[in-house]
Amino acid sequence: MSTTTTRRVKLANLVPDFYQAMIALDAVSDAGLDPKLAHLVRIKASQLNGCAYCTDMHSLDLLHAGDDQQRISLLPVWREARKFYSEQEQAALELTEAITLISVDHVPDDVYDLAAKAFDDKDLAQLIALIITINMWTRVGVTGRMEPGHYKP
Repeated sequence: MSTTTTRRVKLANLVPDFYQAMIALDAVSDAGLDPKLAHLVRIKASQLNGCAYCTDMHSLDLLHAGDDQQRISLLPVWREARKFYSEQEQAALELTEAITLISVDHVPDDVYDLAAKAFDDKDLAQLIALIITINMWTRVGVTGRMEPGHYKP
């Protein structure tokens, strides 16, 4: 992330109804999903979108949830470290990449089918909602140049 001296608006202050709606959406975005899986998805999308604040926050949340640093450290190269992630987590990470980088391949059928095999319909829909929601948050973080290092779980 490049630094800037340009003043950035704060959505929470200037469009509070929108910001509160985002918070409400976030509160239900991972309902029923394994919390560790949800944090992995949030971290992966945050990394892909270059949001240092979100990457830091969700990494701390995953550690706080009892996961270990090694899985977080290997997340950028998870395909080369598959033994550290369950088949369901791998399917979720692949779907996260496809949805986050949607302009590349428009969520290929093989990626979607893999996720559909790993999750029942309800959980798959919930996972998609989570991925869409974290992508929204990372855009807020990147656009606002939110800086890591201040979040406490």
